[in-house]
Amino acid sequence: MQNSVKNNASTNSTKDGNVKLSLKEKISYGFGDFGNGFMFDLGQSYLTKFFIDTCGMSAGAVGGIFAFTKIFDAFMDPLAGSTIDRRKAGKQGKFRPVMMISSIILAILTVITFTMPDVSLSTRIIYGYATYMAWGLVYSFTNVPYGSMASVMTRDVEDRSQLATFRQAGSLGAQLITGVAFVPILMMFSDKKVGYPVAAAVMAVIGVISFYICFVNCKEHVVVNREGKSEKASAKDYFKVVFTNRPLLCLILMQLFTISAMNTNNQMMIFFCQYNLGDIKLQPKVNGIMIGCSVIGIFAIPFLVKKFGKKKTAITGLIIGIIANGLNFIIPTNPTTFTVLVTVGYVALAIPNGVTWAFVTDAIDYGHWHTGIRKEGVTYAAFNFSRKIAQSMAALVSAAVLGMTGYVANAQQSAETLLGIKGAMTLYPAVALAIAAIVVGVLHNLPDDKYRKVAQDLQEGRWENGILE
Repeated sequence: MQNSVKNNASTNSTKDGNVKLSLKEKISYGFGDFGNGFMFDLGQSYLTKFFIDTCGMSAGAVGGIFAFTKIFDAFMDPLAGSTIDRRKAGKQGKFRPVMMISSIILAILTVITFTMPDVSLSTRIIYGYATYMAWGLVYSFTNVPYGSMASVMTRDVEDRSQLATFRQAGSLGAQLITGVAFVPILMMFSDKKVGYPVAAAVMAVIGVISFYICFVNCKEHVVVNREGKSEKASAKDYFKVVFTNRPLLCLILMQLFTISAMNTNNQMMIFFCQYNLGDIKLQPKVNGIMIGCSVIGIFAIPFLVKKFGKKKTAITGLIIGIIANGLNFIIPTNPTTFTVLVTVGYVALAIPNGVTWAFVTDAIDYGHWHTGIRKEGVTYAAFNFSRKIAQSMAALVSAAVLGMTGYVANAQQSAETLLGIKGAMTLYPAVALAIAAIVVGVLHNLPDDKYRKVAQDLQEGRWENGILE
C-alpha cells in the first residue's frame, strides 16, 4: 500500500507528497521539550544537591541512586516504545494522547522527588530510589511518544531541521528559566525542605501547560504503511530494526558522550559557583548568560544545516566545544573568563544536540526503508536508552569527583575538591566531546541527499529491498 499524507488547513503538501508544516505547528512542537525541560532539568541540575546537602546523604549514596535509576530508566524506554508501537492511531493520533496524560503524572512525581520524609537515613535513601525510579518510568512514557511524533509530522528535510531547532530552543529555554529562577525561589525559604518542592511545583505546572500547547497544535500528518510485517514484528525484527540501523547506532554512541558532558556541566554548576567562584548567587547569572546565548545560537541551525549539512554542522560545534572547555580547565579560575568560555562551550554543544533531533527522525525513516519494518517507538527508545545511560555516566562522574576529593556539604572545600569540581565542569566535557566528534566523523552514513532518496522511496511505497506491501 502506498503511503499517503493527510493535510489540514494549517499545512500544505509539496509535489512529492511531503507535508509542509506551519510556523505555529513548529513552534508548538518546541513547547513539548520546553515543558519536558521544566521537569527533566530539575533532576539533572538540583536533585544531587538536594539529596546531599538537604537530605544528608553521602555523595556515594547519591551517585548510586542516579546510576541505578538511570539504568532502570534506560530499560523502561524500550518497554514504553514497544507499548506505544502496538497502539492503534485514534482520533487524536497515536503518540499525542500518551504524551499528554503521562506529562500530568510526571509533573506530580517531579514535586514528589523533591520531598523527603523525616525518617532514618537508610529509609531516606530507599525513598530516593523509589521516587526517582517512578519518575523515570513515567518520563519514558512522556518523552518517547513526544520524540517519536516528529517522524509522523513531516518528511520534509528543511521542516525537520526546523522542528529540531524549535525543540532544542524549547529545551534550552526551559534550562534558562529553571537555571535562573529555581535558586531564587529556593532562597525565599529558610527551610530548604519546603523551598525545593515549592520551586519544583512552580516549574512542573509550567511544564504541563507547555505540553498542552504542543498537544493541541501539533498533528500526526504522515500516514505510514503499518500492514503485514510492520504490525507483526517479532523479537528478531526488533533486533533488526535497531542493530542494522547504522545512523541510529552512531547517534547512540554520540549521545553517550554529548549528553554526559552536558549533564555533568549542569550538575556541577551549582557546586562550582558556590565553592570555586565563592557565591552561589552567581549560579543564576552564569546560567542566564550561558543558556541565554545558547537559545539565540541554536536558531542558526537551519541556516548551517542548509549550507553545510547536518554532519559537518554537528562536528564543527563539537570541535569548538572541545577547545572552549579545554581552555577553561587550563586558565586560572575567575568569574569573567569562566563565564565567557563556558558560554562558548555550551553554545557550541547546543548546536550538535539540536541537530541530533533531526538525525533521529531521519534514522527512524532509514530503519523503515532499510528493513521494511516501521517501529518509531522502539527506534526512538533505543536512541533514548543511550541518553539515560549518559545521564547515569554524568551522575557517576559528579558523585565520584565529590566523593573522591573529600567534598563536605556546606563547608569550605579543600584545594583538591575545588580542582575536582573544576575538572568535572570543564575537562570531562572536553574529553567527552572529542570522542563524540570522532564517532560522528567515522560512523554517520546518512547525508541529506541520501535521506531525500529514502524519503522519496517511502513516499512511493518502496523500501531498500522491494515494495512495501
